[in-house]
Amino acid sequence: MPSTPRPLRRLGFLTIGLFDGADPGKGHESTLEIIELGERLGFDSAWVRHRHLQYGISSPVAVLAAASQRTSRIELGTAVIPLGWENPLRLAEDLATVDILSGGRLNPGVSVGPPMHYEQVKEALYPDTADSEDFGYERVRRLLDFVRGKPATDFSGVEGIEVFSDRVQPQSPGLGQRLWYGGGSLGSARWAGEHGMNFLTSSVVRAGDPDGPTDFAEIQLSHIREFRAHHPDGDAARVSQGLVVIPTDSATPEQRAKYEAYAAGRLPRTTAPQGPGRLLFAPDLVGTSAELAERLHAHAGFREVDEVAFALPFTFEHEDYVQILTDMATHLGPALGRRPTAAA
Repeated sequence: MPSTPRPLRRLGFLTIGLFDGADPGKGHESTLEIIELGERLGFDSAWVRHRHLQYGISSPVAVLAAASQRTSRIELGTAVIPLGWENPLRLAEDLATVDILSGGRLNPGVSVGPPMHYEQVKEALYPDTADSEDFGYERVRRLLDFVRGKPATDFSGVEGIEVFSDRVQPQSPGLGQRLWYGGGSLGSARWAGEHGMNFLTSSVVRAGDPDGPTDFAEIQLSHIREFRAHHPDGDAARVSQGLVVIPTDSATPEQRAKYEAYAAGRLPRTTAPQGPGRLLFAPDLVGTSAELAERLHAHAGFREVDEVAFALPFTFEHEDYVQILTDMATHLGPALGRRPTAAA
């Protein structure tokens, strides 16, 4: 097995948390059970996606608040909260509250940009300010400042029987160092590094220059190095990779066929940059843990990280996720050189 310069230190997974609109409770319960299973299997982190006006988790902070009360060790992350839908001050309060409730286990990941389908939702989301909202990095900077304890107002003190703070409350020590930026471009990688955030890189990157490289792994590698080159911690700055990885060690023949068909159906989008944003998608990886480890060790982006949040496919059944996570923890993690974490 080829060696990697950074042996895998932290193993995590990411789930979208789909549900049936006619019975949303069942899907949310499934997500919580999957997070509980992740802790029992010794995963270091569990992450949830964020979906608005869809049949996926619309309020990851609320879901992770529930998960924090059903787990005791596993770290809980968002990958990612699109800040175009959020008020940074209110979000800072929610994040700090859940971090306190979890005992300091929250890892909030965020991103910028206009909300998806903004023209169709802006009147509902920002009826009075839709044309003046700033969806750039300033929104992240405001969140960082509030979480890290900078004043939100020039007023504090006692008014009658009420006591007011000039900072977001509660303040959660350490949360400011556990904020992640989900980026897919050189610019976002640079900005995250300059502002001392951690960096989430996934199965999607921007190809950027039309005359530049179109190899996913090489582009992802350039983003990781750009981030660390501008981060105060340099090569020690935290980066997590989130490819779609599906081990099949204990899968049934029917499951293997379903997984392979899923990956094959998504493969055409990986052959060239897609759309005006020139998005480049990584192929989904399906196979035994030995096969997956060989492919990952040969991946230029993976070789630069020591923690991962492998993404679970969108549309599988609960029992499929149980099998995939079990194989990840018991077969793939060790094949990648990770030492198992004792279950809670």
